[in-house]
Amino acid sequence: MNSMYSQKVMEHFKNPKNMGEMKNADAVGEVGNPQCGDIMYVYIKVSKNNEGKEYIKDIKFQTMGCIAAIATSSMTTELAKGKTLEEAKKITNKDVAESLGSLPPIKMHCSNLAANALKKAIENYEKKKMKGRKS
Repeated sequence: MNSMYSQKVMEHFKNPKNMGEMKNADAVGEVGNPQCGDIMYVYIKVSKNNEGKEYIKDIKFQTMGCIAAIATSSMTTELAKGKTLEEAKKITNKDVAESLGSLPPIKMHCSNLAANALKKAIENYEKKKMKGRKS
């Protein structure tokens, strides 16, 4: 096994959670890193909980990238699923990396991408909702 990565990183890479495209997503966040060529899409389905707060009912990702990019995408979706939008917005790249055990310093940018793709999906959802209110 590649000693550069923790066992948890390898597990999320080999058996990613929530991977795939989501049809009829409420919003999509897309980010890319031109230096390494990684591209990530995060799809979210939003619902309201008993308190009337919006939360991430379902989440999926598609990532074209390295081991760390796929593992961080998988972990980000796991961390965000079931959280309110406010809670999900607070997920940082540090949270993602720590949840995976650790990432080599050279791969930390991958966790930035995953957290950023999630934030972008939430922003896009909120923008869409605001537009809907105005019309």
